Amino acid sequence: MEKFVSVESVGQTFDTKNGKFVALRDIDLSIAQGEFVALIGHSGCGKSTLLNLIAGLTAPTAGVLLCDGREIGGPGPERAVVFQNHSLLPWLTCYDNVYLAVERVFGGREGKARLRERTLAALELVGLLPAEQKYPNEISGGMKQRVGIARALSMQPKVLLMDEPFGALDALTRARLQDELMKICAATQATTVMVTHDVDEAVLLADRIVMMTNGPAATIGEILSVDLPRPRNRLELAHEPRYIDCRAAVLEFLYEKQAHPRLAA
Repeated sequence: MEKFVSVESVGQTFDTKNGKFVALRDIDLSIAQGEFVALIGHSGCGKSTLLNLIAGLTAPTAGVLLCDGREIGGPGPERAVVFQNHSLLPWLTCYDNVYLAVERVFGGREGKARLRERTLAALELVGLLPAEQKYPNEISGGMKQRVGIARALSMQPKVLLMDEPFGALDALTRARLQDELMKICAATQATTVMVTHDVDEAVLLADRIVMMTNGPAATIGEILSVDLPRPRNRLELAHEPRYIDCRAAVLEFLYEKQAHPRLAA
């Protein structure tokens, strides 16, 4: 697959009241078009910082980031972000929350009928057409996250960036949305980068798992290729030797090679 996102010698330092804080150092990562990459590591290892750099929400203090051959100099519609907090506007319906993003990206060159088609198509992709006229306080947490995903996908991004999007959900809802996300990624072929703390989620969803060393001055420790065929079925994978091996490799990195300082004390 062709390289689509490139992170080259990137570092990130923040100014704090106690002086300079080095969050990331020497990050080199290439992500192919259509690839699903999971970022995993202990709290404070800079996973979300790296995601924000790819999103263009912050600028690196060293190195350069490229998307589709162009330097990332800020946010752009080709890179959509889904956060753990769905960030829906409570006074707008599900439909209107998605339409707002569609209008922002395509409103300058498309008519209202086409914008409506795009909005409905995004809601249909996540199975929310029946709830299009409901407000956020009238739907479940899982449905709110699906609206957030629909809003991101409605922009037709080339890169989908997800920061623990299912972290606040119960286990069953999380599993359903993971299954839906696999179907959505297969249908859209979007390049996807997801931050997660969940080892099973990373192995189930990703083509590669990028394992971060502990912070401060975190960097990439290991990258694991998940050689499992798609489409993936979680029940079938539970007894698949390759799945078990991948899971064990990530656990070994997290709890032996990079045991959290507070746990090792």
